Amino acid sequence: MAELLKGKEVVAAMKERLLQQVNKLEEAGVHPQMAIVRCGARPDDLSYEAGAIKRFSGLGIGLRVVELPQDIDQPSFIQELEKLNADDSIHGVLVFRPLPSQLDEGVIKYILSPEKDMDAMNPDNLAKVFAADPSGYPPCTPEAVMELLDHFGVELSGKRVTIVGRSMVVGKPLSMMMLAKNATVTICHTRTQDLPARTREADILVACAGKAKMISRDHVSPGQVVIDVGINVDENGKLCGDVDQAAVENVVAHLTPVPGGVGTVTTSCLAQHVVRAAMKQAGLN
Repeated sequence: MAELLKGKEVVAAMKERLLQQVNKLEEAGVHPQMAIVRCGARPDDLSYEAGAIKRFSGLGIGLRVVELPQDIDQPSFIQELEKLNADDSIHGVLVFRPLPSQLDEGVIKYILSPEKDMDAMNPDNLAKVFAADPSGYPPCTPEAVMELLDHFGVELSGKRVTIVGRSMVVGKPLSMMMLAKNATVTICHTRTQDLPARTREADILVACAGKAKMISRDHVSPGQVVIDVGINVDENGKLCGDVDQAAVENVVAHLTPVPGGVGTVTTSCLAQHVVRAAMKQAGLN
């Protein structure tokens, strides 16, 4: 039976570190604060927002919600972002995406200041991920994967990693972050020929293609570490990942559950970015 790598334990360890850093900021007269920019009220946005408010409150980090109309026009949206860029009391900004169809993200992503961009919306931060430059803010989900692996002592150097998923949100930046740790990385996707053969070769398998239970018994081999990044709803209406947990847990050595795995850590990574940004903007180490 696989050992479950639960996010709760990682979050607790991160909380201890973050509380120390927040205390240091408060002693310097700096109250770390982030703004969430939300258009309309999509249920998934509201759920994430509620989780962020709870996590940030427990860390002493402020969170301001900027709720905008679903039909807001582009000049008005840009004006709101520019206000946040100029507001010294706001150290980080998270823009909920996808944006409404009338807004051009290709333009807007350059408006948000890279120094306040907490989830790599601005291409400057993505470029830093690909350049292995630690001064930027990578997407929170791949960073959560890295935090989880580090916490549980999973060595990456020299290991064969297969990532199933090639999005700019998870798969591609995660591959760069793992390469920076000297892993040998293979990126696969839903059109990879003989996918099970590729995934069985891995020491560490990451599933982030966004397809419910696509990783089955045929895709895994004994001794593997399997990281499930997927968030889906199965045929019974229950939350599930990209990995069929029941099918693989008697084969692999380690497995992240869904829910309760990588997703649990993501909000803590977001908080970590806000604290880092506040320290940088205050001139603190």
